[in-house]
Amino acid sequence: MATVFGNTISLKASESKALEKLASYRTSARDIISQELAKRASEVAVQLGRQVALLIERDGNIAHVILGESKIVYLPDLGRFRLSKARLRRLRLVVFLPEIEGRVKQYSNSSNSFATGLEQKVRAPEIAQDLVTDLEKLRFDIVSVIAPADKGGNLSISCVHLQPIAATKEPFGAKLPSKELTFFHLADLYRLQFDFEFFVEDLENRFRLAHSAEIELGSERTIIVGAYTNAADGAASISELEELAITAGVAVVDRVTQIRKKLDPKTVIGRGKLESIVLHALDLGVDLLIFDRELSAGQLRSITNQTELRVIDRSMLILDIFAQRAVTSEGRLQVELAQLRYSLPRLTETDTGLSRLTGGIGGRGPGETKLEVGRRRIRKRIADLEKKMAKVSSQRDLRRERRRERGVPVVGLVGYTNAGKSTLLNTLTSSKVFVESKLFATLDPTTRRMRFPDEREVVFVDTVGFIRELPKELLNAFKATLEEIGEADVLLHVVDSSNIKLDGQIEVVKETLEGLDYGDKPAILVFSKSDLISELEMSILKTRYQALFISSTSRVGLDKLILKTQELLGENFKGLDPGSFIADYRG
Repeated sequence: MATVFGNTISLKASESKALEKLASYRTSARDIISQELAKRASEVAVQLGRQVALLIERDGNIAHVILGESKIVYLPDLGRFRLSKARLRRLRLVVFLPEIEGRVKQYSNSSNSFATGLEQKVRAPEIAQDLVTDLEKLRFDIVSVIAPADKGGNLSISCVHLQPIAATKEPFGAKLPSKELTFFHLADLYRLQFDFEFFVEDLENRFRLAHSAEIELGSERTIIVGAYTNAADGAASISELEELAITAGVAVVDRVTQIRKKLDPKTVIGRGKLESIVLHALDLGVDLLIFDRELSAGQLRSITNQTELRVIDRSMLILDIFAQRAVTSEGRLQVELAQLRYSLPRLTETDTGLSRLTGGIGGRGPGETKLEVGRRRIRKRIADLEKKMAKVSSQRDLRRERRRERGVPVVGLVGYTNAGKSTLLNTLTSSKVFVESKLFATLDPTTRRMRFPDEREVVFVDTVGFIRELPKELLNAFKATLEEIGEADVLLHVVDSSNIKLDGQIEVVKETLEGLDYGDKPAILVFSKSDLISELEMSILKTRYQALFISSTSRVGLDKLILKTQELLGENFKGLDPGSFIADYRG
């Protein structure tokens, strides 16, 4: 039998007994609540002058009897497990108010309600916002509020339940509705004609259909969250995070930014702000938060402990994009290696099932063994992948050695992601490398040959684009691929001239190359997409940078680019000192 939850210390023995007796009642599965149980529970609430709530299981048994305060009721912990959007909790919450004065309103009933015979205008108890939040967060079958209608013992009722919204194909970035709340009210509970069993089965079936359609459309929704110490940097960074989310196939329904003097060491944004974001996410039907920074293991644990939403950071998002776009076996190996290296130190933090385990006496046991087994498996898999990547690296070394023996120079295309490198490669070599106006359209290195006008053969290598705060695990995993840059004789640093953030992007690429020890390579700064900017904008850029301006689509400036590349490669390629051809980016 259910026990009483709440503060019962001040109750008399008879009052405690009356509460406990409620737990022995049972209601029909076809009724929200039986008339007899509703009458008894309302009498107890009036007698105590406090709210009384019942959590009733789908079959009609009482799961919990809850004693609240006069104006609020606190629910027991129902567990941290999350429910799918296709499921409800199989519990209905019925709250009894001790009186109705001050909490009654005039309502118009919803025309699509399952309840029949309802008046269009009715006076009924108000459903507090905290109860609506509980409905959304805990996915109750229905929430009902019952209060005395008059001194004659009549009861009035107000109900609210979730209503699924049919999934529709919306452009990513649109603020998509997630759900609808349906209310209905009745001045006399005893006139309620409502087959609850049929209603809840039908409702859950409609949730399943809506969820299936949503999965087919790939419309996973997220709120992106950024905390910054500088407002200008924050605006650019959160916009790039939104681009990353769209590239990953996620619909960004809202963005939340916060400017702080100092970031919170535990939750980045502070506990109060996190709680408001969680409530906002529930209101929008969002189950994913993406933070615009790399979260430490401790921060990830602190944030996930305060929300049942899924939480990922910028690095996880980038790794997910790479996982989606890796085509070759080599690319998939590199992505898996990066993901495992990233997840290993966070293993204990992300496993909520083990979050309460501690070491020492009382803490040892199957949980600890399971954790260690998981770590060992990841370490073994990392070791296996590293061996395979070493083999890939040796094969690349062999191919590069053959190129060197034939005296074939290599030109590497580098730059910020989505700068136009693949389009330039296609234009120069008449190839058909995959091109898409999204971040990280190219993952696997692409090698193409071309002949200069003087009949010299040159190999062009297109590599993965760089980005701000590229996860170090990803750089390490893609070492075999990035070695192609190290073997290049000349680098073409491609910059999207139409991007307003190009100054920062140039610096990111230079810093990344220096971090890979490739900063001393001969390089040509190439501003692509010059047909998308005005003459004035081009003039300003020319005064700031010593660069070539090209358009791969209209082939403007490509002749100058080829001549400049030939000049850097030199007439007698093998005998030249590469250090003499270092190009200074700045004019």
